[in-house]
Amino acid sequence: MVRRLFVPVALAGMLVLSAFALAPIYNGTLLPVLMAAAAAGSVLVGTGVRRLPAWTAAPASVLGLAVLTFVAVRVSAAAGQVPGSVPDIAREALRNSIPRLLTALIPIEPQPDTVVLPVIATWLAGLAATELGVRYGRVLLSYLPPTLLFGGALYLVGPDTTAARATTWVPLAYAAFAALGLIASGREPQPGELTADQRRTIRLRVGAGAAAGLAIIVVLSQFLGPAVAEQGSSTPVDPRNYVTPPQLDSLDENPLVRLSGWNLNKDQHLFDAVVTPEAQPLIRLAVLTDYDGVTWRIDSVYRNAGRVLGRPEGTGPEVTQRITIDELDGRLLPGVATPQRVDGVRVAFDAETGTIAYAEPLHKGLTYTVTSRRDPRPDDNALFVAEVPAPEEAGDLVALPGKVPDSISQLSSHLGEGVSNPYQRAFAIQQWLEEHYRLVADAPSGHAYPNVEYFLFGPKQAGGQKGTSEQFTAAFAVLARLAGLPTRVVVGFQTRKDDPAVRGGDAIAWPEILFKGVGWVAFDPLPKSDTVQRPVEDDFKPKAPPSPPPPQSVPPVSVSASPPASRSGSAQAAAPPAGSGTATLVAAASSAAVVVLVLAFFASVPLVHRARRRRRLEQGPPAQRIDAAWSEVLAGLRLAGRPAPAHLTAREVAQYASTAAIRHAHAGAPRLRSAVPPVDDLAALVNAVAFAGPTLAATSDSAAGSRGASAVSEPQARLAADQAVAYVAALRAQRPWWRRLLWTFDPRPLRWHRRR
Repeated sequence: MVRRLFVPVALAGMLVLSAFALAPIYNGTLLPVLMAAAAAGSVLVGTGVRRLPAWTAAPASVLGLAVLTFVAVRVSAAAGQVPGSVPDIAREALRNSIPRLLTALIPIEPQPDTVVLPVIATWLAGLAATELGVRYGRVLLSYLPPTLLFGGALYLVGPDTTAARATTWVPLAYAAFAALGLIASGREPQPGELTADQRRTIRLRVGAGAAAGLAIIVVLSQFLGPAVAEQGSSTPVDPRNYVTPPQLDSLDENPLVRLSGWNLNKDQHLFDAVVTPEAQPLIRLAVLTDYDGVTWRIDSVYRNAGRVLGRPEGTGPEVTQRITIDELDGRLLPGVATPQRVDGVRVAFDAETGTIAYAEPLHKGLTYTVTSRRDPRPDDNALFVAEVPAPEEAGDLVALPGKVPDSISQLSSHLGEGVSNPYQRAFAIQQWLEEHYRLVADAPSGHAYPNVEYFLFGPKQAGGQKGTSEQFTAAFAVLARLAGLPTRVVVGFQTRKDDPAVRGGDAIAWPEILFKGVGWVAFDPLPKSDTVQRPVEDDFKPKAPPSPPPPQSVPPVSVSASPPASRSGSAQAAAPPAGSGTATLVAAASSAAVVVLVLAFFASVPLVHRARRRRRLEQGPPAQRIDAAWSEVLAGLRLAGRPAPAHLTAREVAQYASTAAIRHAHAGAPRLRSAVPPVDDLAALVNAVAFAGPTLAATSDSAAGSRGASAVSEPQARLAADQAVAYVAALRAQRPWWRRLLWTFDPRPLRWHRRR
C-alpha cells in the first residue's frame, strides 16, 4: 500500500515543479499556489476513483476542475482589482487567456486571464497522468502529461535569464520524483515462481538489453552530443514574438506635433495630477526614438501588464501620482518616470522607454495611480568621464536618414571643435540653443530637416530663430546625432507645486542622451528667463554651397551679305597645312610622356618615403635616429596643417602635439575615444641628444657626464622611433580621407628632411 502511494506522490510532485518553473515570470506567489492546488486536486480525485469504473473519472475530475476554476477566477480578480461578476470575468478570461498571456509584461500580474490557462492545463495533465499511472499501472507512460506541462512552462518562460537562475534546482527535483515513481512501481518476482534456467535466461536478456541500451546511448552522444551542447549557450525562443502586441492609434504615433496646438490653447485642461511627496517633476507622456528626416515617431513595443510594471529597479525616492483625465485624448497615459506600479486601470507597458498605454481611448474622469521611482540626475563629474555606445551598438538612436542640410552639418562640426568627451559635446549644443534662439508659443509645428534648418538660420523678421520646445528639442536631437550621441525625444508636461491642474501651456518636449553605465540623461536646451539672445550671425555663419558654373556663352551666328565663296576656294581654305599631322603626333607623344613621368614620380613618392624612414629610424647611431624620429613628428604636424611654432622647446612641442590633432579632428572622420599617443619621452630624448642631461646620461652606455650621441642608448633610440611612428599614424588617421590621400603622395617631406 505504501509503495502504491509513491506513484501519486511522484506525479503530484512533477506537476507542482511545473508551477515552480513558471513562477519566476509571475509577480507574487498566487500562481504557484493555484497550480499546486490543481496538481494535488487532480491527482487526489483520480486516485480516489481508481476502483470505480473508468467512465466515472472524467465527470468527477471535471466537477473538481470547475470548482477550482471558480476559486482561481475569484481570488485572482480580487488580487488584481478586476471589477465585474465572476461569470463575466471567467468568460472574458477564457476567451483572451492565450493572447493576454503571450503579450503580458514580465513579471506577469496574476489576474484571471493570466491564471486560468495554467490552472486548467495543470489539472488536465494531472487527470491524464493519474489514469495512466494509478489506474492502469503504466507509470513510465504516465510521465508524458507532466513532462509536456513542464516543457510548456519552460517554453513560456523563454529567454528570461532571471527565471532561469531562480529555477536551476527544478529539473533535478523533477528527475528525482520521476525516479521515485519508477522505483516504487518496480516488482520483484516471488521466490519459487521461476526456475534456475528461467532466471538465467532473464538475466541474460536483461544484460543484453542493458548492453544494447548503453551502446545506443554512446552512439547518440557522439552524434548528437555536440549539437545538444551548443544549445546550452543559445538564446531560447521567445513565444511572445509570435503574437502582435497592443498597437497605438495614429494620434499617438507622433505626439510631438501636438505641442503647438497645446501651447496655443494654453488654458485647455488636460488632466489633474496630485503628486506625493509634493514636488515639481516632469510627467512623461511619450518617448520618440525613430526619426526619418520628416517626423519623430514612437518605436515602442507595449506589453499587457497588471499593476506591477517590470521588476523593481533604481534606488531613487518613490513618487506617487493620482491622475484624473479631463480633455487629454489618445491612448497614452501620463506618468513620472520610471513607473513601477499602476493601480485602477489595465494598461500596456513598454519597459524600454518606461511609457504607459491604456487598453482603450482615454475618457474624461478616468482615474488611476502611478507609483514611480525617480532616480536623481547623475553628478556632472560622472557624466564628464562617461562614454556613449558606439554607433554599431546605438543603431537607430544615432541614425539620420536622408540628406542632412549642409548648414546643420557645419554647425555641428563648429560646436564639436575643441570638445573631447560626449558630455561636453551635448552641453555645447544645449548652450548654443539656449543662448541664440527665442522660445515662443505661436510658432508653427514642424520638425523635418527644412523646419530645423529654418529655425536655426532663418531670418528673424520672417519667423526664423524662434520656436516652441518642439523646434528646440528637434534641433538638439539632430545636432547631437550628427555628433555621434545616441539621442531620443521625450514629450511630457510640467507640473506646479500648488496647482494639480495640467493645461495645454504645460506641454513640453526635451531631449535625452544615453551614456554608458549611467543611462538616459535629460538636457534642457530652452532659454532661461534671464538669457539675452545673441545673434547667430555673430558666432557662426554657414558657408554657402558652391554655385554651379555659368553656362558658356555661344557666339551669335553672323549672317553675311556677301556672295558665298566658290566650292573650290573653300576646299583650298580648309586644307590642312603641310606637316600638321606629324606635329600633332609629336605633341600627343610628348604629353603622354609627361603624364607618365608625373604619375611615376608620385607613385614612387610613398616607396621613397618608406625606404628613407626605415633607413633613418633603424640605421646609424642612436642620437642620429632620435633626431630622425623627432623630424618625423615635426613633418607629420606640418602635413596635418598644424606645424609647430619655431619658438617652442621640445617639451612644449610635445604638449602642443598632444592637443593639436584632437582640436582639429574632421567632423566626418571617426572620433577617437582617446588622444593620440604622447611623444613626451621622445622630447626628453631629443633634449638628451642636444644637452646630455644627467638623468638620461646616467642610463646610457657611456660614462656619466658625456654629451651628444653618448647620452642615449640603443633601446632609447628604438623607443623614440616607435613613439614617432605611432604618433604620426594616429595623427594621419584623424584626417579626412582626401587629406590622407594627399599625405601619401606629398613629396615635400623629402625636401624637409634633406634641409634639416
